[in-house]
Amino acid sequence: MARPRPATFDKKKIVAENRRARFDYFIEDVFEAGIALQGTEVKALRGGEGNIAESYAEVKGNQVFLVNSNIPEYSHGNRENHEPKRPRKLLLHEREIEKMHSAVSRQGMTLVPLMIYFNSTGRAKVELALAKGKKTHDKRDTIKERDWKRDQQRIMKAHS
Repeated sequence: MARPRPATFDKKKIVAENRRARFDYFIEDVFEAGIALQGTEVKALRGGEGNIAESYAEVKGNQVFLVNSNIPEYSHGNRENHEPKRPRKLLLHEREIEKMHSAVSRQGMTLVPLMIYFNSTGRAKVELALAKGKKTHDKRDTIKERDWKRDQQRIMKAHS
């Protein structure tokens, strides 16, 4: 029998976060994926370096790749150092890949990385979201809602 999945993922050390993703997209479904990394990439990530601001994931055949993510070269690496913006293979179950492939091809959704982190066992993971792009008026509504919640908190604090 399969082990039940935890409701939230076990994040010990967050390395890179895509803060704009929740503003630019409606997040539908979230997946946790492992990343196939080279040795110097792991060392650079452990040092807190990495950027996924302009990155996205794409399904090619029965594999998923993280494209345009930037993990800078490791400072103490030698000539075998990694390429900073190479496509990185994501490790997912076949069933999850099929779900992503059908959503991207049929429903016009996008695979957006939300964050890169290390879990409690020390493995690098990516939180990947199936998302639908927001229009300009949706973004304005998000800003209005955020401002109203901030004002509500101010009012509640003033009354207590």
